[in-house]
Amino acid sequence: MESHNIEELLEKYFEATATVEEEQILRDYFSKGKIAPHLEQYAPMFQYFSRAKEERFTGQVSLKHGKAYYKWAAIAAVAVFAFGAYFGSGSYRDYREKQLEDQEKALAAYHETKKAFALLAENFSKGTQKMTYLNEFEVTKQKIYNHN
Repeated sequence: MESHNIEELLEKYFEATATVEEEQILRDYFSKGKIAPHLEQYAPMFQYFSRAKEERFTGQVSLKHGKAYYKWAAIAAVAVFAFGAYFGSGSYRDYREKQLEDQEKALAAYHETKKAFALLAENFSKGTQKMTYLNEFEVTKQKIYNHN
């Protein structure tokens, strides 16, 4: 076969657009001894694919060991879940109680601060009322100085 056709088939093969028949043509070409010198680099790959196709696993697979592992893993998962549900609920309850206590403390501090600001506002109000007397004093003083 012409090397030009083989090159086209190789390009299709590496782009994953080659058909099964074209792949078989490539395997046949590279398994024979007449390979173009510039294509010899692909020969080991196709020869490996041909050999790998013929390999078969003849050993036996034991599936009994895997089932015991899954049983023990399931038992362990249930035990961890039960442990967490039993002991975790108490610690969550404690956490929730502490959170409520903190909210109550924050609310109490808010109310105390509000009282303190109300007291401060009341005292400023008293001070402002006293300032009106000083303003009247200043006006009267100016009247006296202006007449003299």
